[in-house]
Amino acid sequence: MSTVTTSLADVASSDSALRAFLHGLPGVDRVGADQRAAMLGTRSIKTTAKAQAIDLAISMVDLTTLEGADTAGKVRAMCTKAVHPGGGAPRVAAVCVYPDLVEVAVQALAGTGVKVASVATAFPSGRSSLEVKVSDTALAVAAGADEIDMVIDRGAFLSGRYLKVFEEIVAVKAACGPAHLKVILETGELAAYDNVRRASWLAMLAGADFIKTSTGKVSPAATLPVTLIMLEAVRDFRDATGRQVGVKPAGGIRTTKDAIKNLVLVHETAGDDWLSPDWFRLGASSLLNDLLMQRQKLATGRYAGPDYFTLD
Repeated sequence: MSTVTTSLADVASSDSALRAFLHGLPGVDRVGADQRAAMLGTRSIKTTAKAQAIDLAISMVDLTTLEGADTAGKVRAMCTKAVHPGGGAPRVAAVCVYPDLVEVAVQALAGTGVKVASVATAFPSGRSSLEVKVSDTALAVAAGADEIDMVIDRGAFLSGRYLKVFEEIVAVKAACGPAHLKVILETGELAAYDNVRRASWLAMLAGADFIKTSTGKVSPAATLPVTLIMLEAVRDFRDATGRQVGVKPAGGIRTTKDAIKNLVLVHETAGDDWLSPDWFRLGASSLLNDLLMQRQKLATGRYAGPDYFTLD
């Protein structure tokens, strides 16, 4: 990647410099990306390897509730499930809630090792002033959030105002303090694969700890080709800078088969260094139950119905 060999320190020195860099990235072969993702999605994982993959996927889940009807009781129940999914399954990576419910989750998860993540920055639209976005983030961190999931201004990005998007990410990252920052690209609104690659690099250059596909409120959400492109981006970014950035597909990942396809994609694209909850997450609400059902099937030879598991 010849353009990346230039100094990255000056890339965001001006809007024109940032635009030149992002548009200098190699274009994405759409047909090739679709075909490779489809091919990797056919890999068959059986028996012991499947059991290990299921437990790894469970440990990578950001168990999420982002509904207007969310209550403190619902969040507490979800936190209990996050720590004790059932059947000896490992705990999940994090619980993701709206900022006003962070304190509830923090209290419920104290001492468990499960992180508390919170969406912020006028989620899911991202349409508010920078002052509001920074305040939203700071309040969530003050309430105890370990991780912040922010959304980029897609209108600014799609109209070519890359420096505005960059500076907002930098400001939100500063407001995060010790909390990790996941930057949501909302790839379903970016239209072109080239835009997914550019947005991935933009977020990483601005300091993102993770890049995330979607809010879960826009379709399509976390498609395999989009996740593939983002995994290529974090791999190439580490090669260029030495800094590792995580990836979080979110939205539409509902089955064990979906989760395992994503793990295969990670292994074959970015490598085993990303096969850890520290570097790869699965944003989901209903996925955990299917993983638990498949886990029980492998252990006992029998399926349990959905009514044997708590609703998320």
